[in-house]
Amino acid sequence: MAHALDPRPSPNTGHNRPDLDTPEIRQARIDLAACFRMAAKHGMHEGICNHFSAVLPGHDDLFLVNPYGQAFSEVSASSLLVCDFHGNVIAGQDQTWGQPEATAFFIHARMHLRVPRARVAFHTHMPYATALCMTDLCANGGDPLVFAGQTALKFYGRTKVDADYNGLALDHAEGDRIAASVGDADIIFMRHHGVMVLAPSIAEAWDDLYYLERACQVQCIAMATGRKVVPVPRQIAEATYAQMREGDRESARLHLESCKRQLDREQPDYRF
Repeated sequence: MAHALDPRPSPNTGHNRPDLDTPEIRQARIDLAACFRMAAKHGMHEGICNHFSAVLPGHDDLFLVNPYGQAFSEVSASSLLVCDFHGNVIAGQDQTWGQPEATAFFIHARMHLRVPRARVAFHTHMPYATALCMTDLCANGGDPLVFAGQTALKFYGRTKVDADYNGLALDHAEGDRIAASVGDADIIFMRHHGVMVLAPSIAEAWDDLYYLERACQVQCIAMATGRKVVPVPRQIAEATYAQMREGDRESARLHLESCKRQLDREQPDYRF
């Protein structure tokens, strides 16, 4: 299911190499590694597939991404790769974990390049959200979320369906197509495939990813009863969404901090 990216030599060596050891970059590595570990803890991973990326602080032409071959539960701050938009690994390359997975590069590099507001992009095949991508709720531009539960209202008006599944994203053209499908959405349901969460910060991406899967989970449970799932009336849905979004950034920050405290007790090696 996963494909290695063909190795390309890095053009940034010696005195031309950018400063990639700033406090901001170090913190981004720690925060992103924490998201991988927590995603694994919550069953939101799939073998050595799926990928999270974040534009490198201070370097809009570089991004962090997980290396091919590591499960989410193995990712640490130092194992994350720094790549440019041309397929070059700028930092983090070693004999064991030297390249991103091919679809990780073609999806994430093109997303960060073509959608500059997407500072962070999390792509998963997490089970409940992906299950909804497989239903007729995803057909003809429909929204997979019914917006019947309070948690789902966090995403009201923020979702879009990429209905044109074309197999694995193994070239720039498919990456560009996916990026073009995004529009102004933050949550992309990729039909027959999985989901992608776009955010301005690592904390906000994690918060959205976690609550998206919870919203999809309870919807799947409700649908499994065979009873009709009743949406929240539009006016109330819009008002509740506005209430939720008002404090979303700070709530996301606190959520990620709580995750790191849990990991500091249970898996402190994620920081190294």
